[in-house]
Amino acid sequence: MDHKEVFAALQTVCSEVILALNGPISNSSNVDATDRLKGVMKQIQEHGRAVEPLITGFTIVYHHYDLDAQTPGNGYRTLVKVVQSCIIHIIQKARYIASNCTGAFFRMDHNVVEIEAYCSALCQLRALLYLAQIILNDNAHGQLYSQDEGGLRERFVQEYISMHKACFYGRCLGFQFSPSLRPFLQTVVISMVSFGENYKKQQTGIGMAALSFFTSGKYVVDPELRGKEFERITQNLDMQFWKTFWNVTESGLFSSLTRIASSVVQVNVTLTVPAEGLSLPLASDPNLSVAVNPPVAHWGPGPVNVRLISHTLRQGQDSAELLALSRPEGPQLSLPGSFNRQTAPLSPCLVIHFHGGGFVAQTSKSHESYLKSWSKDLNVPILSVDYSLAPEAPFPRALEECFYAYCWALKNCHLLGSTAERVCLVGDSAGGNLCITVSMKAISHGVRVPDGIVAAYPATLLTSDASPSRLLTLIDPLLPLSVLYKCINAYAGAGCQSVQPAQQLDTLVALGQDTVKMLSNFAQGASNWFQTLIEQKAPSSSSSSSSSSSSTTSSNGPSPSKSNSVEKPKEVQDYPENFEPLRSRCLVDIQIPCTPIMKNPFVSPLLAPENLLKGLPPVHIVASALDALLDDSVMFAKKLRNMNQPVTLTVVEDLPHGFLSLVQFSKETQDAADMCVKKIREVFEQEELPAGQRQPGLV
Repeated sequence: MDHKEVFAALQTVCSEVILALNGPISNSSNVDATDRLKGVMKQIQEHGRAVEPLITGFTIVYHHYDLDAQTPGNGYRTLVKVVQSCIIHIIQKARYIASNCTGAFFRMDHNVVEIEAYCSALCQLRALLYLAQIILNDNAHGQLYSQDEGGLRERFVQEYISMHKACFYGRCLGFQFSPSLRPFLQTVVISMVSFGENYKKQQTGIGMAALSFFTSGKYVVDPELRGKEFERITQNLDMQFWKTFWNVTESGLFSSLTRIASSVVQVNVTLTVPAEGLSLPLASDPNLSVAVNPPVAHWGPGPVNVRLISHTLRQGQDSAELLALSRPEGPQLSLPGSFNRQTAPLSPCLVIHFHGGGFVAQTSKSHESYLKSWSKDLNVPILSVDYSLAPEAPFPRALEECFYAYCWALKNCHLLGSTAERVCLVGDSAGGNLCITVSMKAISHGVRVPDGIVAAYPATLLTSDASPSRLLTLIDPLLPLSVLYKCINAYAGAGCQSVQPAQQLDTLVALGQDTVKMLSNFAQGASNWFQTLIEQKAPSSSSSSSSSSSSTTSSNGPSPSKSNSVEKPKEVQDYPENFEPLRSRCLVDIQIPCTPIMKNPFVSPLLAPENLLKGLPPVHIVASALDALLDDSVMFAKKLRNMNQPVTLTVVEDLPHGFLSLVQFSKETQDAADMCVKKIREVFEQEELPAGQRQPGLV
């Protein structure tokens, strides 16, 4: 439906409701509720009249911010779609009210609070459109992220802190997503607020989950209470809460339930790769070698944990050399009772996987379900890396471990059931970031780069820069801004002190602690110096107007483009007269990420200079239109394309950030996961590169 038809229908149905309420009503005793409902309908009409020109303006210009005409997708498009989705819900509800409000069984009070919730949501979305206008006004043509170092990002954070958000986590929860996912999202939010209520009580993980189950009933029957409590939790609870909650899925009970529903594989073994120096051939001249050291950041050399998954038992996977690396607590070979232990030949392909979790939570176990399916569908072994997590292990520990695991896999591919003629790096969210930065590290070290990267909703810019898609963090139940900033701060080491794992320390490590600390300080200084060098080489962006100016906001949307440039709307620094978004009573200070490490190209690859990105393998990005990190994907794909680097971008609709972990809940998430499999298969089936540009694994 065209957006003009949507807004026309909104005005019409609101008038119909008001007209119906002015007539005879069966439950005439509830006069106050009737008056409230009429008042809400008038507010919705007012919001609709104000929002329509904003939407019209964005629809005129948002195509300028797509990767190309065949790949429509950016934060401006998403905001338009979210607003239209909210209005369509209002229209459907209003039509029901208009048709049934005179009936004897019509629940006036219930319907009033329902429509009030969506009216509040529309009010807050209207505010986000005004903020999006500011971003559009301040940025250069085609630029989605604000380059302003202070005003706009601080304004956005202050608005996030003060704006009412509970309506998006109560009755309106997940309205923007696929209908099949809404029951799951409701379960997640109810579980989270129940878990938060019992957080820090003396319970085990399962015990706390059980206690949360028994206290969750009140949040089921009272959506308003659920929304308020979720808003409080997302802004006040610390990083340890999020780590604990996200890792509940890795407990024995939940893992067993997931394992029942997942594909059966013949190999699912956890390994510990020892911290030993490696020697790999130089990519440009295989007669020369490159030394690769084990990870050392923060606490010195230490092993790396990985998980090998293979649908079919292949040569090398049952070797004594590999099983000697197996971890005692992990599962060993998963063989059916009738299996005769006949091994298949080595696969020419290998998938190396880095899991998501905001750099702070989860392991390969959390992603085991879809990895098993992928191993079956692709008929290849998959090596998933359990890198150390922040804040105990901030940057660059995870990157060092992932790069070391990648190099170890190339050298020992014969143990993994592969010749590694084709290697594809795959990761989601934080794992997508690591896929890109590991490849950048391979380029800088001169070792073989993978044959392709498949990154699902990757985080390519770990800064506090504002963008239209990041405005969605105000309404996203899975990635609120406060949680996003906590993850960035943890990975960047801002305000955190790394904790060395005792089980990974030995005498050599203990003797080298002073040296490690010195190297850590040196790395911090080198990072700052490197970023300064990049900024000196980078072209200066056009200066943006100060957000403290007090010009009057235009209620009109962005103006259409003329020739090759976008004609920007009038400067918008404040809300229009007689409009103010709803404010929250739950206020808290948010620590805005501001450490120079955020701009290190190995943290934020979107900021990497061309010499670090030139030579990347084909990059296939699968993003979600409703993801707060959508603009990360769009801008990174644009940067690679402008460098003539091979890149594809696929934008799936109606799904949240983290959809790979939701493949068992809806057909839409399964289709999105299948798209990732398709891209991996393209990497394995792409034409052979010219001689000298690709090197097989070391057998």
